[in-house]
Amino acid sequence: MLLDPAKVRIWPGNARLYQHLTEDNCRELIDSIIAEGGQKVPAVVRRVEGDPDHDYEVIAGTRRHFSISWLRAHSYPDMMFVAQVAQLDDEAAFRLADLENRARKDVTDLERARNYAEALGAHYGSHLTRMAERLKLSKGWLSKMIKVAGIPDDIIEAFPSPGDVQLKPAYPLAQALDNHAAATTIHAEAARLATTQRERRAAGAPPIPAAEILKRLLDAPRVAVSEPKEEPFTWTTRYGRPALTVQSANRQGITIRFHAGSGADMETLATALRDTLEHLERRGMGLQQ
Repeated sequence: MLLDPAKVRIWPGNARLYQHLTEDNCRELIDSIIAEGGQKVPAVVRRVEGDPDHDYEVIAGTRRHFSISWLRAHSYPDMMFVAQVAQLDDEAAFRLADLENRARKDVTDLERARNYAEALGAHYGSHLTRMAERLKLSKGWLSKMIKVAGIPDDIIEAFPSPGDVQLKPAYPLAQALDNHAAATTIHAEAARLATTQRERRAAGAPPIPAAEILKRLLDAPRVAVSEPKEEPFTWTTRYGRPALTVQSANRQGITIRFHAGSGADMETLATALRDTLEHLERRGMGLQQ
């Protein structure tokens, strides 16, 4: 069947993220389609109802859909999307799409992991054993994929790209995040690394490699424990009595305790507060951080 790709949408249950497809990562397929005078391997689609803009949706063949769409917009307006129509429920569509994606090196581990995690609830009632049996996959391997799928986006941003988050090295990181104290330090380190990665990209410098990122994230809890704890800042009166103490200073704000019995009047306390805020600002811990 020959279709206008504009009338064919992408099934959201597919692992491949359509927004990540580009001319560059589809270049080989685009060139092949041009050389062969059209798309030779049909995609698999199913008919949709109730969508005035689309007649079909792609179950398998997302890159082919992108490539034909790109060619139609770039000097090949007569290129048609070749597809065969199948009658599939969502679970069968997922199995078909997964089977095709297993052979695709350009579908990342993270894309597949998150696709599996979504499908576990959507198609298999959150029963891992049932899902593993239907997909003919090892339950242990599938369990690890589901675990890696839970790594939050703010930690993924520390890596050069989502494609660098691979199952085997990322699984220990996913496990480490189960510990609340460790997770706090890992998130903080990830935020610092993500900022560094953005700065390096803006400067045209190569990103910090994924292996180094992973090491620093896994080491973050140990480093945090080994670092000497800084004493809280305390402002004292001329009589040596504490007037106020900084209890915490972070992105959420600054917590300050005013001590009773310091003997400080309102003017002195105002001076103490101003001196404390200026001290924190110099340390990069002020309200402007």
